[in-house]
Amino acid sequence: MLNYYREIYIFLFYNDTTENIFILGGNKMIRRKYMRSRQLKPGMKIDQVVVDRMGRNLVERGSILDEYVIESLIKLGVMAVYIQDGEYDPDDPDKVLSAAARRNVERLRTDDRSKVTLSDSVRKRVSEGIQYIYSNTGSEDLANATDSIADELMAAIDNNDAIAIDISALKTSDEYTFKHSVDVATIAMILAKQQGLSKKEVYEIGVSGLLHDIGKTKIPNEILNKPGKLDDKEFAIMQQHSVYGYHMICERPEFSREVCLGVLQHHEKMNGKGYPLGVGESRICKYAQLLSVADVYDALVTERPYKSAFSQRDAVEIIMSMTSELNMAAMKSFLESMILYPVDSLVDLSNGERARVVRNNPHYILRPVVVGVESGRVYDLGEDLKCASIIIM
Repeated sequence: MLNYYREIYIFLFYNDTTENIFILGGNKMIRRKYMRSRQLKPGMKIDQVVVDRMGRNLVERGSILDEYVIESLIKLGVMAVYIQDGEYDPDDPDKVLSAAARRNVERLRTDDRSKVTLSDSVRKRVSEGIQYIYSNTGSEDLANATDSIADELMAAIDNNDAIAIDISALKTSDEYTFKHSVDVATIAMILAKQQGLSKKEVYEIGVSGLLHDIGKTKIPNEILNKPGKLDDKEFAIMQQHSVYGYHMICERPEFSREVCLGVLQHHEKMNGKGYPLGVGESRICKYAQLLSVADVYDALVTERPYKSAFSQRDAVEIIMSMTSELNMAAMKSFLESMILYPVDSLVDLSNGERARVVRNNPHYILRPVVVGVESGRVYDLGEDLKCASIIIM
């Protein structure tokens, strides 16, 4: 793999330091050292990703170096890399930061906007409830079970006046359909709140989100979980899931017309190229326009049998490119609501440095303010033009 990219410029910056620094690694600290490539030895573990200028990974973090990889790095012009140099259990977790970094973190750290949080007990109830719904679609208790989950999500939003969401923090189930339904409902509810919709509308959008894929219970598993691209016939069957879902709830008086239309239209596009009806923006209900953004994002960042998960950054960039397909107001609300890099999290920058997030900017979802854990340098990725070429990897 490295041989193929031998002539591609590697987007890394170097310095001459060989000092040990410490970084967070799960519940422990990992000691890392910056070493010249010619000093590397087989068996060492690299502690950074080596990428080309297109952002493609050439060497993964955690890879064990052998003579071929070391030789290839040198031939590629990679003069130095970070390697792991053991673990360290500190009494003081602030040892992750240099003195200069600690000062800047303390000076600049700003808490994230209030986020949706679910306690363990709520997660358990939500997980059990959503599994019941999708396993008992014909039950007379379907509406009550759905309302129970929507109540839990509404309370989680109201309890701390949440206006933002960290999707990686939800984790209500390991099963895709269940987790996806809760994620879509929660994201759409936050978007609705951002847009100033009434509590009733926020609640109903949550109900519609929980049920938006209920029609997939009518799709054969061999199509639903096919580990490859669907053929035209299979895709036509898959497209019917929103119709099935609509018919499963539209005759129940407990569900409003808007909730049912949200289920029916969540795959419609503003340009009229969606399904199942192929209608344009003026005929797509408000609930579906919000659900569509939430549905696309969560599907992108989730691994499935037929595709790998996109990174959150790549998923956001894809969302931003879908201006002809997604409602612009819903997209704006999404970009102002999502928190991809929570304050205090560690990120890797494209200049080779690891940094701690100290402040998020809702107008620049991909570009928070961060502080280099070793250098202490402040990178205002959203406002400082000198940081324009630096991205979070």
